[in-house]
Amino acid sequence: MDRKRLPRIRRKLLAWYEVEARDLPWRRTRDPYAILVSEVMLQQTRVETVLSYYERFLARFPSIRALADAPVDDVLKAWEGLGYYRRAHNLHRAARAVVEDHEGEIPRTGPDLRSLPGVGPYTAAAVASIAFGRGEPVLDGNVVRVLSRLLTISGDPSRAKTRQRLLREAEPLASCGEAAAINQALMDLGARVCTPRSPRCHVCPVESECDAHHAGEELVYPERGERKQIPHVDVVAGIIWEGVPLGPDVRILIARRRDDDMLGGLWEFPGGRVEEGETFGEALVRELREELGIEVGSVEPFVEIYPAYTHFRMTLHAHHCRYVGGKPRAIECSDWAWSTLEGLDAYALSTADRKLVAALRRRGDA
Repeated sequence: MDRKRLPRIRRKLLAWYEVEARDLPWRRTRDPYAILVSEVMLQQTRVETVLSYYERFLARFPSIRALADAPVDDVLKAWEGLGYYRRAHNLHRAARAVVEDHEGEIPRTGPDLRSLPGVGPYTAAAVASIAFGRGEPVLDGNVVRVLSRLLTISGDPSRAKTRQRLLREAEPLASCGEAAAINQALMDLGARVCTPRSPRCHVCPVESECDAHHAGEELVYPERGERKQIPHVDVVAGIIWEGVPLGPDVRILIARRRDDDMLGGLWEFPGGRVEEGETFGEALVRELREELGIEVGSVEPFVEIYPAYTHFRMTLHAHHCRYVGGKPRAIECSDWAWSTLEGLDAYALSTADRKLVAALRRRGDA
């Protein structure tokens, strides 16, 4: 970055942030643990979504030691609905590492923070700068967009070469002794003003410094690689009844995903992916035999649910099943349990499985 422009850009960002900073609960504290929780929650998740979880999570786990001592199932239950559940596992592992390896004190520098499970360069830099005032630049999607337009940085930001240049340009901005304010100003500017499709250049504090704006090329930056076609998969899930379906004493069989699986550690209505040439019923009978070692009969369609994931699309085909035989075993899952419909509230379930529970309750009310 041009050294003549640097002080002007820095001064304008700080002046704007002093007036326009978003009032967010994690900005009212310097507690490194609370800031770490917020940064992990904010990974790939909108601020508005995190707001409904953050304070509730801290009330349940008020300290790094409280989180480290908690069973992982309790952590997943508190995280339920926030998505990207590997973050919850990693946050729990990081808390245990802090207690066991750092005497309960969260590391203060980026390199030391990156030694914690699940803490990558962005999260480490954010915690180091915001909680400890370290002059470390952050690069999230909002910051990347602002810098790319401000300095017309070409190249796909997902590429290492482009990312390294972005970091080099951000470093002098953050190394002024006010890294926390600068980093958060860039985040807020990207979120509220320098937006992807309709940037509000007329209210941007650095409009006069922005190379892309002067060239009328705001929407050219940041450059993106070719978009890949998003694949679609069909998945079946069994609502396996023991007793009369929706009766007062009926129980439903659920399974716990292995910790290393997608949505690891969550409970689910068991099933799996439909293979080529299979009907949904055939796939479900096979999956339940492979996953739990059980046999089911009377497989009847119930509802379809359409979960949204980042890298693929899914249709979840839920079927009612009558339990025929075979003692359930954790073959391709980590645990299993029988539960009443009301008892399912005690288990951490994915958003799709929660929707399935809601559909069952609506059917029961009807």
